[in-house]
Amino acid sequence: MSKTIPLNQTREQITALDNELLTLLAKRRELSLNVARSKEVDIRPIRDTEREKDLLARLVKQGREKGLDAHYIISLYQSIIEDSVLNQQAFLHGRANPETQKPRYIAAYLGAKGSYSYLAATRYCARRQVDMQELGCHSFDAIIQAVESGQADYGFLPIENTSSGSINEVYDVLQHTRLAIVGETTIEVEHCLLAQSGSNINHIKTVYAHPQPISQCSRYLGMHGQFKLEYCSSSAEAMEKVKQSPTPNVAAIGSAEGGALYQLDAIEKGLANQKINQSRFIVVAQKPVDVPEQLPAKSTLIMATGQKPGALVDALSVLKAHHLNMSKLESRPIAGTPWEEMFYLDIEANLSSTAMKTALKELERITRFIKVLGCYPCESVKPTHLAHQELMLDNHSEQIEQKTEHSQPLRYSKNYKMNATQIKCGQLEFNTAQPAAIIQVQLPIEVALFEQQVKTLKELGFQAVQLRGLHLQPDVNSTLTQMKRTLEHFNLACIIVIEHESDLAIATHHADLLLLDSAQMYNQSLLMQLGSLLLPIIIERNPMANIEALLSASNTVLSQGNQQVILCDSGIKVNNSEHISLDLAGLVLLKNTTHLPVITNPSYAIELSQITTYLPAIKNLSADGIVLHLSLSNQVITSDENTLFNEILHSLYH
Repeated sequence: MSKTIPLNQTREQITALDNELLTLLAKRRELSLNVARSKEVDIRPIRDTEREKDLLARLVKQGREKGLDAHYIISLYQSIIEDSVLNQQAFLHGRANPETQKPRYIAAYLGAKGSYSYLAATRYCARRQVDMQELGCHSFDAIIQAVESGQADYGFLPIENTSSGSINEVYDVLQHTRLAIVGETTIEVEHCLLAQSGSNINHIKTVYAHPQPISQCSRYLGMHGQFKLEYCSSSAEAMEKVKQSPTPNVAAIGSAEGGALYQLDAIEKGLANQKINQSRFIVVAQKPVDVPEQLPAKSTLIMATGQKPGALVDALSVLKAHHLNMSKLESRPIAGTPWEEMFYLDIEANLSSTAMKTALKELERITRFIKVLGCYPCESVKPTHLAHQELMLDNHSEQIEQKTEHSQPLRYSKNYKMNATQIKCGQLEFNTAQPAAIIQVQLPIEVALFEQQVKTLKELGFQAVQLRGLHLQPDVNSTLTQMKRTLEHFNLACIIVIEHESDLAIATHHADLLLLDSAQMYNQSLLMQLGSLLLPIIIERNPMANIEALLSASNTVLSQGNQQVILCDSGIKVNNSEHISLDLAGLVLLKNTTHLPVITNPSYAIELSQITTYLPAIKNLSADGIVLHLSLSNQVITSDENTLFNEILHSLYH
């Protein structure tokens, strides 16, 4: 019998290996800077995506030979590639702007040490390998003043969050400053409930937080109605209040990293409404910077079009004519001018490019006011992906299956089935002549309130209610039984979202249709289980997936026997943006490729008030249905929401 290796000895070996890995990663990073030096000479693009794909494919193959999972390898090397790209960008940007190269930056940020703004500033300076001198400020105006007066080199302003959206106060201060945007950085935001050591969730009575984290954690806070909320000017102030509290019954919302600076423990993690919660910060300075042409650049400008019908459309048409991609459009009221707005645009282009110069000249002629706020390197790195087939295990049986599939039309294709697949469930029908109207309701929700909502939704003209968040609903089996009874009473179809594999068993007992959450789109085991069911299946596209991957997922379900498959495009993340964009081009490609019904969910990409603007395009591109979201699950549908839903459905059917 072999002797068991002592645990301490194994841990020492792991520690030694970790040290070796860190040394190798540091060496790899230095080599990537040598690549940047060569690109500075021959002006080559910062990224070579084909080489990155070849690299990932080779590493996946070699990893399998060593017993390593393909997704693990890809996830690991996507992080390494991102680090390499951002370091090369920072190096080349610094070389192009030698006057900005200093051993230390004075950084102005919101709050004190430990705030999210502090973490963003720290990350930005660390990327450039410079020391950071801290200058905490009590407001966004104070940050602007610190940079304008020369007290700080850079100011860090949070501009938007993937959960709570744009931060309007920052847009308002940008309207009046002479500073230039010279950079951006994005940080992962994991909101935690931070308390003094020894506290637990049952002790907490008061929660301190900045308004933004409160908005981003609204669902969690809604489940803890016993908390008294106290607003603070920053997350750092919230943590300081908890640290100084004489009692252990208070907590703050902040990061675990920030909490550690205040000797606070994270007693609850993952509070944000969305799993992926990121905040984007812009960096402002007194002078603009030059962006080398091989770096992906972003230009931000503000403009006022005047009160003339079609003025904004005319301005945006200029960008389209010059093939310029707009990744952000935000409007803010102009003080003292009722009903007129200032528009903020992020355009993925270098200010020095011919297309951008020409477009700006044309915009100057047709706008009432236009100003460039800055041109800077885009620091959002779009991950390189392999095709879905390359992630499959390459054993002999699967190779035979792939050859068989390629020798005949794939099941989702129009070559396999010429006529469009018709799927009907009661009054819910997926077709281009009468598109399906589906509304998503976020659980948890009280049954009595749900009944009120369903009555209103039926009157508005929806044909189905989509329930998301099974794991959040107390007594879920009993509650779903009552909800299903209510939906049947109003002749509405019940769609249940499968966010976790464990949701499947209970969902199949209550749902008329199932929707596979985008995060599970690559889950082969779950796809095959769905393929064995008799229920119609909606597959939601992962925002990082291409059309090929979505169709491949549908083929897996179809190959198991279930021919009732609907595709749902909920938008994609494009051009290094951390935000989801509506993919109308993807809708065109899907409708041209497959006989399966295709519905669209614009709610992640577009505000409810803007959806009517896009509806003509969605209808003309022959979408078989649309999914909308209720903004809040813990309140009765407001009169404003009622009006907006009524306008949307009227536009959809007329």
